[in-house]
Amino acid sequence: MIVNSLSLCYHNKLILAPMVRVGTLPMRLLALDYGADIVYCEELIDLKMLQCKRVVNEVLSTVDFVAPDDRVVFRTCEREQSKVVFQMGTSDAERALAVARLIENDVAGIDVNMGCPKEYSTKGGMGAALLSDPDKIEQILSTLVKGTRRPVTCKIRILPSLEDTLSLVKRIERTGIAAIAVHGRKREERPQHPVSCEAIKAIAETLSIPVIANGGSHDHIQGYLDIEDFRQATAASSVMVARAAMWNPSIFLKEGPRPLEEVMQKYIRYAVQYDNHYTNTKYCLCQMLREQLESPQGRWLHAAQSSQEICEAFGLGTFYEETTRELDSRRARLLARSPEEAEEPAEDTSGIIKMAVKFDRRAYSPQITPKMCLLEWCRREKLAQPVYETPALLPSLSLYQVQRPLDRLFCSVVTVAEQKYQSTLWDKSKKLAEQSAAVVCLRSQGLPEGRLGEEGPSLHKRKREAPDQDPGDPRAQEPAMPGELCKKPFVALASGKESPLEGR
Repeated sequence: MIVNSLSLCYHNKLILAPMVRVGTLPMRLLALDYGADIVYCEELIDLKMLQCKRVVNEVLSTVDFVAPDDRVVFRTCEREQSKVVFQMGTSDAERALAVARLIENDVAGIDVNMGCPKEYSTKGGMGAALLSDPDKIEQILSTLVKGTRRPVTCKIRILPSLEDTLSLVKRIERTGIAAIAVHGRKREERPQHPVSCEAIKAIAETLSIPVIANGGSHDHIQGYLDIEDFRQATAASSVMVARAAMWNPSIFLKEGPRPLEEVMQKYIRYAVQYDNHYTNTKYCLCQMLREQLESPQGRWLHAAQSSQEICEAFGLGTFYEETTRELDSRRARLLARSPEEAEEPAEDTSGIIKMAVKFDRRAYSPQITPKMCLLEWCRREKLAQPVYETPALLPSLSLYQVQRPLDRLFCSVVTVAEQKYQSTLWDKSKKLAEQSAAVVCLRSQGLPEGRLGEEGPSLHKRKREAPDQDPGDPRAQEPAMPGELCKKPFVALASGKESPLEGR
């Protein structure tokens, strides 16, 4: 468990601002490497966080907050434990406190977003919508200050009048928060509008708590020296940098920014080491490339559909292979140390036909998947149709999933005519694990599996199929008739060698 110091100083600090889709772990670590003193995560909504389970990820040496759909909502590590501030989107004091207590042992500070003007935040009464409800602001902040062991801050925008702004910030100060970040624009203003240094300065001169100036990117901040100029112009205690840091996180370096190619490669290394989802990695790299997106490298990045392809676009293919091998090796060592955590499905595994295969979406047509091919084959052979998680029906074809506690990966076994088939490579989701199991079954029988360029079976359209339902999901099919149970078993093949690793 990560336990931080109770204090976090907000005086004379360089701070990475909270930015949606940007403020994930790789970017935060990169900013710290380049001189940032404090880093904020992206705004995370209270309702989403309250669905999460805290998981210690021994493979990555991180603490993960994982949603019910197995997506990592927030990931942190020891490297940033005393410098990361968790920013939440909330409009309810009790929910805010529940989130704070969930994450307080893993972060250095807690911030409430009261400045985001985007609809995804304001539509729930969060973000800048809170600025019109001072009573709710006071209730949320007071509840957090009294109920959590971490310093509490908030980030606001200025109101239409300076008088109203000063009245609000004085009321906020009385809640006992540790600092306040001020974006020097009004709710309806955007980056093309000039930031009001005068308004931030008036706030800084009014309050006794640290004021963090924000909103100076482009107009004021284009290099390291500009950060101090912006601080002096606003009389703020600290400066929070958003877009300028997103474009090149090395802006925090006193010696001057590093070449963009070097910065991006370093970012990619963190993304691979901490298993960042490739779509998020790709988004952040696109923000750095900006006008270079039409370059050959930019086009290669744009076409990338995996972390491996991103690495190859930046000459880091070997690094990707070495890192994934190391992570697999680390996982294997942990599993060997704790065999009970690596336990296979509870059912008797004898006689299972196994192959080390992994379902790769790119190799298949979106309209034809291995599960669909297997289902269609079963229909033609008059086998019972797939039934999920209904063991009472005793179907001849069933899939079950087991989640491995160590790394939350999944394994599926498909049973056809009393013969079981399984991939030895574990997947990140149940659906992918099911597809891999179906591939093993199809390959064992020499059947088409729907790969691109492969002559596949003719798949009949199903009536009354829900438009958003997985066509390979047996719940989308009509129930099997009793007379359709298979009378001919498959030919059993030799079991493949089992591997403790789950192919990455």
